[in-house]
This record gives sequence, C-alpha cells and structure tokens, in this order.
Amino acid sequence: MPYASAVVIVGVLMICYVMFGGMVATTWVQIIKAVILLLTATFTALLVLAAFGFSYERIIAKAVEVHAKHAAILQPQTFAAAPVSTISLGIALFFGAAGLPHLLMRVFTVPDARAARVSVFWGCAMVAYFFSLIFVIGFGGLALVGSTPEYLLPNGTPRGGGNMVAIHLSQAVGGNLLLGLNSAIGFATILAVVAGLTLAAASAVSHDLYANVLKRGAVSEGSEVRVARIATLAIGIVAVLLGIAFEKQNIAYMVGLAFSISSSSNFPVLILALYWSGFTTRGAVAGGTVGLVSALVLTVLGPPVWVKVLGHAQPIFPLDPPTLVTLPLALVTCVLVSIFDRSQQGEADRAGFLRAKAQLASKGIVGQDETPALSKA
Repeated sequence: MPYASAVVIVGVLMICYVMFGGMVATTWVQIIKAVILLLTATFTALLVLAAFGFSYERIIAKAVEVHAKHAAILQPQTFAAAPVSTISLGIALFFGAAGLPHLLMRVFTVPDARAARVSVFWGCAMVAYFFSLIFVIGFGGLALVGSTPEYLLPNGTPRGGGNMVAIHLSQAVGGNLLLGLNSAIGFATILAVVAGLTLAAASAVSHDLYANVLKRGAVSEGSEVRVARIATLAIGIVAVLLGIAFEKQNIAYMVGLAFSISSSSNFPVLILALYWSGFTTRGAVAGGTVGLVSALVLTVLGPPVWVKVLGHAQPIFPLDPPTLVTLPLALVTCVLVSIFDRSQQGEADRAGFLRAKAQLASKGIVGQDETPALSKA
C-alpha cells in the first residue's frame, strides 16, 4: 500500500490507542512487543547462522563478496568521512537514552529506588543483547539479501529501501511465516514507541502545562483528561505529517536524531537535578529550553533537513547531529542561570536539595557525604 496511507493508518490507530487505553494499554503493548521482539530476533539470528554452518566468518566473507564496496564495508567509513559528526552522534547516543521521555516515565512508575536500579539494569542488559544480534542480522542481510535478485532493484539496491532489509532477510531464512511475524512485530514496535512518546507528551501538556502552569492546580481530573486527549490528537497529527515528510530517511538515523534532541534538552536538566545542590528551577527551564531550541534549529539547518528534505545544495550548519555543540550549550546555560539566580524560588530549590539528601541519608539510602539518588521534589 502507499507509504502515506500506511503512516496515516498507523497514526490513527496510535491516537485511538493512547486516547482510550492510556498508560495501562501502552504498558502492555510495550511488554508484549519487547518479549516477542527479543525472541524473534534471536530466532532470526540463529537461522542466519544455520544458513552458514554457524560460522560467523563465512557470513562476513559472503557479505564482503556480494557488496559493491567489498572489504571496505569492514572499515569505519562514517567516522573516516566525518569524524566530528560521528563523535557528535556517539555523544547523542550515549547521553540521549537517559533523557528519552517514554523511558523516564517507566523509571517513575516503580515503587522505590532499588526497583528503579534493577529495572534499568535489566533494561540495559536486554538492549545490549539485542544490539549484539544486529552484528549477525546485519551482515546476514548483506550476505543473503544482497545475493538474491528477487529482493533487489535493477540498480542493486534493496526493494523498498534499506529499512526493508531485515524484512527481506526474514523471508530468506524463514519463509512467509517469519516474514509475517517480523512484519507484525515491526508494526507493534512502531505502535509501542509512538504510543509511549505520545502519552509522555500528552501528560506533559495536560498535567504540567495546563494543570500546574495555566490553572495553577485549580483543575478537575475530568478536564485534565480531556486536555490530554486533545493533546494526543494534536501530537498525533503532527507526528503523521512529520512521518510522511521524512519518508526517505533511514530508521536508524531517525533514532539518532531523537537521541540528539533528548541529550541536549532533557539530559542536562536530569543530571544536574540529581547531582548538583546549586541547581534551580530557572536554570532548568533556561537550560532545557536552550538545548531543545538549539538542537531543533541546528538540525533543520544541518544536512538531515536543509539538504536531504528541503533540497538545498549545502547545509548552513555542518554537524549532523549537532549534539557536540548543543549539549555543552545547554549545560552551561543551566549552570550560569542557576549561579546568578537569587530569587526566592532559587533559594527554596537549593534548600530542598539538601533536605532531600538528609532524608535519604536518614533512611540509609545514601551516606551523609554522598549526593542523593533523587532530586528535589
């Protein structure tokens, strides 16, 4: 079916899912998706290994043989071509995960700090395991899909683009059954991720902006839910339009772009709130805003949007992603604004941090000379 139609259908399903299912429905689709994704990825990797006699060396050799660049695919091509941008991407991926809103929501749903640490540990372990499978699935896709004409266009590129290689690989090693299963999991993954992000965004609009900022707490639960649903609809429409606009972009690149924005806006606020007693509300708002705006603006002026989407010959800003600039800029803004903040709220913020530290120390969660595991309320 046409790409735009598929995006609209997924967008409508996601909007309905979040509007009527809420956190419980989003949680269950994420749990089921994660379990099935890990199992099928493992199964696919085992089938790829079996196709080459469980020899990873033979997989690499075949991939090198069929690829147009041959042995050059084993070289760090991206880093060699744009080392500064590659370092910037690495920083975004390293720090961005800590600031992704749909992940932060999960940490906030656990009963205590110990459960949060255990959850993060197992989450990181599962992510690391899944990434290790990519070495088999990725080179297996090069070897098997790249050597099968039915999956290739006349110019040698995969049918449907690079995002379809894993789906083609599923059919190559497991037939239509695995093809259908992995396609369904891809759909469930899309639904789970966008539902989580939409839920986080709608909650921020309804609870933080509407209830606490605009209404200053004088709001009923019904009106807050109604605003959340309106926000879900608006965010869903924007997401659909952006999804259509970025049709030709690689999925892995789009993930890096999201991490770049997260590492520039949410991570500086999070890390300073956890570990610096001098951090204030004004510093958080100023630093988060500067990080968010600079990341968005420099991304639009950079290669991903200015060149690949808008069609200009050269980008105005060369780094892709801009994290190497935007993350330090956000941190410096947070620190400077907090240092010069002499407001009553700022003094209350500093006192609240020390009070939280003392409370945690009294419960044995942290030592008297340790920084607290939780920020001020």
